[in-house]
Amino acid sequence: MGKTSGCILCAIARHEADAAILYESDSVIAMLDLYPATRGHTLVLPKNHIRTVFDMPAKTGAEIMKTAILLSNAIQRGLHPDGLNLIQSNGLAGGQTIDHFHLHIVPRYKDDGVVLKFGHGSQAAEPGELSRAAASIRQNL
Repeated sequence: MGKTSGCILCAIARHEADAAILYESDSVIAMLDLYPATRGHTLVLPKNHIRTVFDMPAKTGAEIMKTAILLSNAIQRGLHPDGLNLIQSNGLAGGQTIDHFHLHIVPRYKDDGVVLKFGHGSQAAEPGELSRAAASIRQNL
């Protein structure tokens, strides 16, 4: 995929922009978020410019998740949060604000004021709809 010159996350991955880097491998880099939701808010991303999860090679995705687990445990031991969220957004409708895949690790603290609004409905899906959606997804595996 390469690196994109106008992408701030690519610039950080190339060490052309400052960041509080926590971890780095050949393919992945992790840093503290410059505008943290909570203390220890971390971003894990591929060094190559990969826009969304839909563009992600499986090997790189596995490396990102492996890194997220490593860092989540380090955050737990080092900062002692009461919980933790892993958040990843794709596309405008999904809330993606930077056009470079990044996984947020957000340590959660009692009364931290962070609100995640997730679209769980109050009514169970109809079994027929679940079957149709599952069939459509399985056909595309």
